[in-house]
Amino acid sequence: MSARRPGPEIEVRHNAAASRFEAEVDGELCRADYQLVDGVMRINHTGVPRALEGRGIAGALVHAAFAYADANGLRVEPWCGYVRTYMKRHPETHRFLTPGFKL
Repeated sequence: MSARRPGPEIEVRHNAAASRFEAEVDGELCRADYQLVDGVMRINHTGVPRALEGRGIAGALVHAAFAYADANGLRVEPWCGYVRTYMKRHPETHRFLTPGFKL
C-alpha cells in the first residue's frame, strides 16, 4: 500500500480476538473495531479519546487495518464515518471496496 505510514511513536497492534486494531497512547486505548464477514472487513468504529485527537492515531489504526486487508486479500466496507473520510482522502484504498459499496 502506498498510504502514508504512521510515525514510529504510534505502535498499532492487531487484537484478532477482540476484532480490532489498537494502540495505547499516554495510557489510553485507541481502537478501530471491525467484523469479518465472508472475506469483507467491515470497519464499524474508530475511537480515540478527545485529549489525543489530532495526533494521527486514528489514521495509524486505519492504515494498519488496510495493510492487514491487503496482506489477507480482504475487501473493506467503511461503516465508520472516519474510515469513509480516510478512504475519500486516500484513493489508493478504493480498490479494497466491496463492489457496489459507495463512499
